[in-house]
Amino acid sequence: MIQLLFVVLVAEAAVATVLLFKTPLRKLAMLGLDRLKRGRRAPVAVKTVAGVVITLLASTLYSMAEISGRAGDPEAGGGAALSPTDQVLFSRHLLEASLMGYTLFLALVIDRLHQYIRELRGLKKNVEAVSKQNKTLEEGKHGRSQEIAKYQEEVATLNEEMKKLKLQVQEKTEEVHVAEDKALAIQKQSESLLLEYDRLLEDNQHLREQLQSIDLRLSNPS
Repeated sequence: MIQLLFVVLVAEAAVATVLLFKTPLRKLAMLGLDRLKRGRRAPVAVKTVAGVVITLLASTLYSMAEISGRAGDPEAGGGAALSPTDQVLFSRHLLEASLMGYTLFLALVIDRLHQYIRELRGLKKNVEAVSKQNKTLEEGKHGRSQEIAKYQEEVATLNEEMKKLKLQVQEKTEEVHVAEDKALAIQKQSESLLLEYDRLLEDNQHLREQLQSIDLRLSNPS
């Protein structure tokens, strides 16, 4: 019994040590524990073994209490020291109880370590997924920022072209105003020339009439 408990205790200590450090053996240990917990019969077997160990531990503690009670029993010479046989039995029961207690404690530690490592792996996967989403969002934002920068450059270029076109329109408008002023001036000059031409025609007509009258006078001296 003691040798079996020693073997179980050493095995549990080895498993706990493997779970504590991140090595390739941890994956094997995790796989074994996962199969042990997820199987249909394995959890029942583990609970049965734990129940048996607890029952043996309780029986051993009861035997130790009986041995201590016999040492303090007045009818058996209370207050006397334990006999060599009782001392050996008490020491044996104490060793068995200690080994069983350590075995149960290490089993509980292994169970908690297994659960914590699984939760840690889940948290790492969630963190990786969130980080990937953040990278995707940052890349999308970066791409959108580049597109926005391109649009802003295009808008700035269009604004500059619009300013140039406005300046050209203003220049053309000024040229049109100048041309209109010149056209008005030419129109006024042409009107004045027409008036002058009409006046000259009238003067010419008067001169012709005067010449005709003079010719008539000369042709008829009487």
